[in-house]
Amino acid sequence: MIQNKNILLGVSGGIAAYKACALTSKLTQEGADVKVIMTENAARFVSPLTFQALSRNPVHIDTFDEKDPAKVAHIDLADWADMTILAPATANLIGKLAGGIADDMLTTVLLATQSSVYIAPAMNVHMYAHPSVMENMKRLDAWGYHFIEPGDGYLACGYVGKGRLEEPESIIETVEQHQSTQAELSGKKVLISAGPTQERIDPVRFFTNHSSGKMGFALAEEAANLGAEVVLVTGPVSLEARNSQIKRVDVVSAAEMYEAMHDHFPSSDIVIKAAAVADYRPKQTFDEKMKKQSGNWHVEMERTQDILQSLGERKAHQFVAGFAAETTSPVEYGLNKLNKKNLDAIIINDVAAEGAGFAGDTNAVTYVNKAEDTKEITLRSKQEIAKEILLSISRDMKDEPK
Repeated sequence: MIQNKNILLGVSGGIAAYKACALTSKLTQEGADVKVIMTENAARFVSPLTFQALSRNPVHIDTFDEKDPAKVAHIDLADWADMTILAPATANLIGKLAGGIADDMLTTVLLATQSSVYIAPAMNVHMYAHPSVMENMKRLDAWGYHFIEPGDGYLACGYVGKGRLEEPESIIETVEQHQSTQAELSGKKVLISAGPTQERIDPVRFFTNHSSGKMGFALAEEAANLGAEVVLVTGPVSLEARNSQIKRVDVVSAAEMYEAMHDHFPSSDIVIKAAAVADYRPKQTFDEKMKKQSGNWHVEMERTQDILQSLGERKAHQFVAGFAAETTSPVEYGLNKLNKKNLDAIIINDVAAEGAGFAGDTNAVTYVNKAEDTKEITLRSKQEIAKEILLSISRDMKDEPK
């Protein structure tokens, strides 16, 4: 996964910069073409000449050092890269990247590159645990940056704890493992539903639920990251998909979502219904606002069409997965849904559990396939949950008899 790749190595100003020398050497030995960008402070720790000798490429430090008048250096480097590794990444560099600051060659390239970016932090244990650093890393993780966790051990400042730059071999192994999954869904068409639906009563009122759409959007983004062609059918949410390759279809009601899902279903390979679709809608609606009256107002409700069951009944080659958001006996109800709706997998979500509710950024689920093989995916970010779900689906599809 490294051989013949164009790799930008960003080195910022920390004592761990010396390890970046070994990383440059090992990447080059693996067959990568490595170009190093250093901050001015990094050059105080290690000479640029060292990286030039190890990479056999010029080292870049100054944004305004334009060696080729036919090219803008920082854009040319950003476009050239297949992947970018930041090692070491100081608290300062992480903060700049999270804040969109571009005040030197490295940060300018980072804002311009469309390559995968791997961040290997290195700093004092207390700096690493500081709320601002944690928040910056959380933001970058949500934007799709990939972190290589620092190790525990003796730090240059004399402290013992988390913050030591991971060893070069481990950094390369982590990057290779991630790269190996990047094309996991290449050639697959994935259809995902997300968010709530709104069932209209009159021009100002509607019934809905607490779904934020975050889980469905995470699934769509991760599917695109894994190489899939993605259609995302979403109810009314305030989210934007971070991957421009995702085809977004906006709907409002359960009926509109039913139509959109069935329109795209025949050409799909994988279908994941993550939307919290209303089970009922008002039987009678009004063109004008209903005025307040004395006494109670009784609204008669009727069933909406069951989107997931209709897809399960209609499927041919498709792998169909649904979510079961439950508050009591989640596994029992989830398994019943798996069998009743003819699904290939069910993702059971106990929304009453701490950290696993609708609007949060984390989740914990149980993935069960039609053979009732079970995988617990413990509490973590919804992006990580989404990736685990998609990799589980991919494995199940490969195991299916031809």
